[in-house]
Amino acid sequence: MSNTDVALSSMLTHHARNAPSRAAVIVENVPVTYNELDARSNQRARMLMTHGVEYGDFVTVALPNGVEFYETVFAIWKLGAIPNIVSAKLARPEMEAILEIVRPKLFVGTPPRPNIPAIREGESAAQSYSVESLSEIVSPHWKAMTSGGSTGRPKVIVDAMPARWNPNEGFLGQRPGDVILNPGPLYHNAPFHCVHMGLCIGATIVEMRKFDALRALQLMEAHNVNWVTMVPTMMHRIWHLGPDVLSNFSLPSLRMMVHMAAPCAPWLKQAWIDWLGSERVWEYYGTTEATGSTMISGTDWLSHRGSVGRVREGYEVRILDAEGQECPAGEVGEIYFRPQGGVGSTYHYLGSTARRCGEWEAPGDLGSLDEEGYLYLSDRRNDLIISGGANIYPAEVEAAIEAHPSVRTSAVIGLPDEDWGARVHAIVQPLEGEALSEAELMEFVSGQLARFKLPKSLEFTSESLRDEAGKVRRAALRDARLASPIDE
Repeated sequence: MSNTDVALSSMLTHHARNAPSRAAVIVENVPVTYNELDARSNQRARMLMTHGVEYGDFVTVALPNGVEFYETVFAIWKLGAIPNIVSAKLARPEMEAILEIVRPKLFVGTPPRPNIPAIREGESAAQSYSVESLSEIVSPHWKAMTSGGSTGRPKVIVDAMPARWNPNEGFLGQRPGDVILNPGPLYHNAPFHCVHMGLCIGATIVEMRKFDALRALQLMEAHNVNWVTMVPTMMHRIWHLGPDVLSNFSLPSLRMMVHMAAPCAPWLKQAWIDWLGSERVWEYYGTTEATGSTMISGTDWLSHRGSVGRVREGYEVRILDAEGQECPAGEVGEIYFRPQGGVGSTYHYLGSTARRCGEWEAPGDLGSLDEEGYLYLSDRRNDLIISGGANIYPAEVEAAIEAHPSVRTSAVIGLPDEDWGARVHAIVQPLEGEALSEAELMEFVSGQLARFKLPKSLEFTSESLRDEAGKVRRAALRDARLASPIDE
């Protein structure tokens, strides 16, 4: 550990020593100071010890966003153990599959069956333990995130970085002492990573617990938020509040809104740039595996419309065709990254294997590079629709559909077709209370897309198509419709 790094087991103590009364987390307008969070996580760590948790053990955390989540994660680090974060809402078979892969020493939350060693949500026994600091220790892996991926098969991504950080080194433009809004579920990598990096630099986290568009704006103004990360679904819902509502919010304290985790429709990004200014709207693209990432400011995006930026320092990127040959500028192929430390230097999988081409690793996305090295995403490799010999990217069609003011969200999939090989099928969730006809929507979309990209079939649904992180499992939607064919 370098002289500037601090073990995450001692990070709260570090900030509590410098600013004990500073709020670490604010939930439902109730602040928890660094001093309080440090003391409570010490108590919880001792409670975990009584359940046998030791250095290098996995502890699966299935808790909703809240103070208990933060206490638990720091308690795990205080024992040199590894937090394995999962959604508390997972179906039992998926949860069972993850536990079979991870084999954690302890489960925190509601376990899928009674015989799993567990501490349930709301366990109050921690209050009986000492608040005194524990000996400093550095966990070998600071996080182990779970992912169903596009296939739905669970995998665990064990980060290679030991649990330590420089408390003066902000992540993605964060600054020591910032006020950061967290609108996302902490079981997803982006909010977990960004929020805990914020705590590492002494930020105050305003925790929403559950996203609500208007409340997000109200919290940003009330708490003078400086930095927030969002997914395009959140941006879309805020934008749908309409000009009369948005005109009431200038968000003067907000320095950076960084969107990530899913493709953002160009029209939506342009709308946010027009509202907040290009210097405040940023985009990050990267992998949970930390094999590569890019970043772009709104100002740079205006001159490279549609790009997710150039590769960040410490990484390299290439676009390769099906034969593993490098694609020329402008040609779509599969994206491959290589971290500075080489293959396997940033993570390892439990329950899966990486797709590699020599020293290069594929996150599963298609895209292209321009002459200046700016990366442009097309779609997920497994979601590409080939219809009549033409490549159609669902994200492009979804962006056109979601530009309609009556649409909440959409998912586009390819279904078998005798004539075309595959046809573009759109599943659309209108805004509640909106009367939207297929004819109206198709007329709207036909003005934005080439004819061969237009949906050949369409269905409306009232069910949510994307999760809290704005992601959609198109493979699962396609499988469901293949199992129960839609009448045409």
